Formats: sequence, C-alpha cells, structure tokens
Amino acid sequence: METPSEADWRAERGVPSLAWRAGQERRFQMVCHHADPTGKRVLDVGCGVGMYLAAFRRHTPHAFGVEVEREWACQAQACAAGMVQAVGEALPFADRSFDLTFSHEVLEHVADDRATLAEMVRVTRPGGRIVLFVPNRLYPFETHGVFWRGRYRFGNIPLVNYLPDPLRNRLVPHVRAYTAGTLRRLSRGLPVRVVVRTVIFPGYDRLARRWPALARLLQAITYALERTPLRAFGLSHFWVLERESEFTPESPHP
Repeated sequence: METPSEADWRAERGVPSLAWRAGQERRFQMVCHHADPTGKRVLDVGCGVGMYLAAFRRHTPHAFGVEVEREWACQAQACAAGMVQAVGEALPFADRSFDLTFSHEVLEHVADDRATLAEMVRVTRPGGRIVLFVPNRLYPFETHGVFWRGRYRFGNIPLVNYLPDPLRNRLVPHVRAYTAGTLRRLSRGLPVRVVVRTVIFPGYDRLARRWPALARLLQAITYALERTPLRAFGLSHFWVLERESEFTPESPHP
C-alpha cells in the first residue's frame, strides 16, 4: 500500500507513461504533422522514462531529454542522444540549441510554469517550434485526483475544475489546469507566435483494454467534436509555438 509521503510525491510530480498506446501515438503524430522532427535536434522537457523520446528516435538520432527524477532519467537514457537530470526552470543547454522543444503534460507540475516555458523558448532556435500538451481547465473531470481530508485521492473526479479558483486550489493544490486565456498570458512577452492552438479529447486507452467497442464509439464521437466549438471541453490543450528572433524588451532574457 502506498504511504502518505509516496502519495504526496506522486501527486506533486505526476506519474510517467510506462507503456506506449494508441493515445500517445495519436498525439505524437500530431506533433510530427505540425513540427516535423526528421533529422532535427529535439528536446523533451520532463521526459519521464522516455516514451516520447523513443518515438522521436524513429525520426532523428538527435533526441535529448531532461527529467527531474533521477530514477526516471536513468531509464530514459536508452532513448536519448543526451539525457540530463535537471529542472525545467533552468535547462542546462545553450541558447538556440534545438529545432524542436517538446513538453507533454509537464508544465502543470513544475514550480514555475512561466520560467519553464521561457527556458523552452530560450533553447529553441529562431524558426524552431515549441510543442505543448497541458490539462484543460474546462474538461469535466480532474484527472489528477484531489486532496481530501488530509490525503490525496486519485482518479477522475467530476466537476472540480469548474469550481472557483480558491476552492479548486484547495482540492487540487498539486497541479494546474489551463484555459486558453491562461496559456496566452503564460506566453505573453515571449518571442513566439502561435502556430496551432486547439484542444483534444483522450485516447481512451484504458477503456479500450476492457471494452474496445465502447472506446471506439467514444473516439468516433469525441474526435469529431474536435472539429467543432465543443472541443473546448476536451482533455488537453495542444499548442504549437514558433520561436521568433529576439526576446522583447518587456520580457528580459530568463
């Protein structure tokens, strides 16, 4: 059984994907469509055990990873040309080092999401792309669980994200969720332009293992909704930014 301290740690850091499933492959193909990694220098910020790094290695030998947890970083070494243990707020790479900088469901966990995004922009070359997946505040479920009566309770908790900030932050102090507006404010003043901004629904991979027909039905319905305004209620924001030349005066070099 998980101890309270282990639960606190898991809530704060999140848990990386340990298996590659259809949902991850779908997301990866979205990345490839909008930010082709072929032959490019790619950095995965918060790479976990290296699931996406392994996918990038299908297209380029120049895949690098950053992970704060030593155990996960060690596991990811087999998937990366270079692997370092570091925090996103202080990436140990020179300016303009990468063609593509990627972060999958990580910004919500870091201590300073603005500083982490600024670092991702800094290490991306002009014309390069920054790709983000982050949780959507309008999704009907909080997928990271809640803090209730002194301990974390994991699972999909309905309607928590619709509560006012003071209440939501008491129940979910361990992780952020973003609206399109908060993401715009997060990137304001950074030398980037938005290339793609949308919201996507889940892959239903766990459901597919038990009830594949139901999973296929939900995929058909919700993936169709991604082409309508109802995508606003999807699971994750998918943003692609393009690095421009210089940091603006109101946003000094991080």
